[in-house]
Amino acid sequence: MFEDLADLFERAAADGTPIRAVVGEDPVEFVEAFLQNYTKGGWVTRARERLVDAIARAEGEDGRTRS
Repeated sequence: MFEDLADLFERAAADGTPIRAVVGEDPVEFVEAFLQNYTKGGWVTRARERLVDAIARAEGEDGRTRS
């Protein structure tokens, strides 16, 4: 999460983007929205669920691991 935030600000700085264009008028709202992507229901949870599903599919219905 911190790396993503640092990348966001580094790209903005490299592009000459004003900080207000990144965070908007309410920095607290920006942070809350940013954090939503990393909390339950965010992309991390969905990525975990996809991983579990992919492993289950790879094992097959009989539960044996495929070679």
